Amino acid sequence: MPINIMKQQFIDIHAHLDICKNTNEVIKKAKEKSVLIVVAGLDHKSNASLFNLSKGKENIQICMGIYPTEAEKLDDKQVEKEISFIKENKDKIIGIGEVGLDNLEGEDLDKQKKVLGKFINLAKDLDKPLIVHSRKAEAETIEFLERFFYKKIIMHCFSGSMKLVKRIIENGWNLSIPTNVVYSEHFQKIVELTPIKNLFCETDSPFLNPYKSEEFHNEPANVIESYKKIAEIKGISLDEVKNQIFENFERVFGIPSRN
Repeated sequence: MPINIMKQQFIDIHAHLDICKNTNEVIKKAKEKSVLIVVAGLDHKSNASLFNLSKGKENIQICMGIYPTEAEKLDDKQVEKEISFIKENKDKIIGIGEVGLDNLEGEDLDKQKKVLGKFINLAKDLDKPLIVHSRKAEAETIEFLERFFYKKIIMHCFSGSMKLVKRIIENGWNLSIPTNVVYSEHFQKIVELTPIKNLFCETDSPFLNPYKSEEFHNEPANVIESYKKIAEIKGISLDEVKNQIFENFERVFGIPSRN
């Protein structure tokens, strides 16, 4: 059965529900606020758990990947096994992620690049968007991605310079704006610089709460705060932001909507 989505929802493009507290309540609250949640896998256990998490819940869609520091722990055979698992479930997912490079907690960028390359090719083969992590390796990640000439890329929670942001835009890629844009001047500048047709919103739940006092207790319902801040910065209505990001989602993910 083909995946489709309800028209005119808010969209949290990147969340980790499997590590959130009170998950059922979090999902219920998001549904009440018309938020579609795109959950991201981090390793095999995480990827496999997302099926049970989303079962019977229309407001959850799945991406699968291997987080860069997890990629360092796997040999080639294990990576290929996970790629086979994802291929077997390609009709149940809408994207590949979370994948990328991490030079903060990671120790072997060469190993990370080798695995990332496999996942870029997987995304190309399946014609699905790639959700990319690039912490403290922003320039290296962009340079590596550019080798593959793939357009369906979403840079998740991008912390690089505005010069690199311009390069992302020139490449025709996308950036997702986390909920801490409420107080983060860095993400506010990204919103100013980036055309709205290249923007998505995310919570990275349970991280990056828009309210500093609850930094590690974020949830998908809060994604609306990113939408509100984009509307304020761009000088347009909340509905205009909502409609444009919904159109971005339909275009990049290739998913038909229904009323």
